[in-house]
Amino acid sequence: MSKFKYFFPDSQDFVDPSFDFLKETRNEHRVRQRDDFYPHEVFKREFLFPYDGMLVSKAVVDGLGNGESKYTRAQRQRFYRAKMKSFFRLPENMLSMGDCGAFTYVGQENPPYTVDEIVDFYEDSGFDLGVSLDHIVFGYDNPKKIIIGEELDECIRRQKLTLDNAEKFLKASEDARFTPYGVAHGWNAKSYTESVRALIQMGYKHITMGGMVPLKTPQILEVLKSTHPYLKTDTKVHLLGIARPESFKDFMSFGVTSIDSTTPLQQAFKDKRNNYHVVDGNAYVALRVPQLDGNLTLSRKIKSGEIDQDVARVLERNALSALRAYGKREISTDEALSALVDYEILHSGVDKADKVRNEYWRTLNERPWDDCDCDVCKQIGIEVIIFRGAERNRRRGFHNIQVLYKKLQTTLNMNTALESRLKNDNRI
Repeated sequence: MSKFKYFFPDSQDFVDPSFDFLKETRNEHRVRQRDDFYPHEVFKREFLFPYDGMLVSKAVVDGLGNGESKYTRAQRQRFYRAKMKSFFRLPENMLSMGDCGAFTYVGQENPPYTVDEIVDFYEDSGFDLGVSLDHIVFGYDNPKKIIIGEELDECIRRQKLTLDNAEKFLKASEDARFTPYGVAHGWNAKSYTESVRALIQMGYKHITMGGMVPLKTPQILEVLKSTHPYLKTDTKVHLLGIARPESFKDFMSFGVTSIDSTTPLQQAFKDKRNNYHVVDGNAYVALRVPQLDGNLTLSRKIKSGEIDQDVARVLERNALSALRAYGKREISTDEALSALVDYEILHSGVDKADKVRNEYWRTLNERPWDDCDCDVCKQIGIEVIIFRGAERNRRRGFHNIQVLYKKLQTTLNMNTALESRLKNDNRI
């Protein structure tokens, strides 16, 4: 079995190695991105790298032709000058994948790029793998709502446009240095299967399944089960924007060979509960200690006179001091919880504090950061589970990425062991 690969999509997520967690200051001469660390630079031990490669979208680098981009002009120029692997400082054994970023232009009638522009982007940037120009198909059939009428007409139009582009892309990349991936879109298992069969007939050996991010896991598995019989033995299948670690084993059984997702990173600071992931068991809620000077809600309450700034400052410092003391095992769980909840009441109210009290207690009492051997947790300890500012929150996201990768490797090892046992049984 080939290795099941995980690609980390670039979304301008990096951390500043000069950041001082106690003083909350950084090197004033730091240049963003150039001096910062990506996850593969934080986890420096090769056997602990948190992914097999990175995925970069043209829409992220260049924008949609309206002048807007997540990259500054200087970053964009450096990206094209240095090429993909050098810009991201990727180790030699890591792969680079490019796509168009179709979700960013999903509301437009047609993609804002041409096939030739996409091919040039991959070639000029030095990508190893390149995804064809696609257009997201809206919606998915379910028993309560079957797609019909004008909505169905639009689904068919976008599917045909995507397949036409895939055919042009395959021809245009015949002499390219990157490996072309064709994108399959659909609005039910049957239409996805039609796309996959069309791509294989064109000659694609590498296929990406697009537009699946909004789908529920049973719907994804329904599609994969339907398409699997039509895959050739050498067909590679990539799921765009999908992780779902609980389904890794099913994904592999249906021919999936790689995935990409920022979900573990995003959950570190966007999810209400599942902020800190662990390999076994349920995720933990992070301990919220919002910055007094950087929190808009707190600032408004202070300006309106609802909150006394001096009182807020004291409670903020008490919460941070208590958590750090607890991290060093200098105070009890209840003492740390009391200081944390006092500040929670101030910035979020009594009702919210009552709702999260038990979850905070679980996080504090079980001390998951002490049980983790990743470089982030070993380096910054309890700071990783404090919900406060981008430097802590992103590092927690980096931790989550590595947890996902460990889950993937565990599933892969289990499958490999099972295959080995079956081979031995067949010899008997």
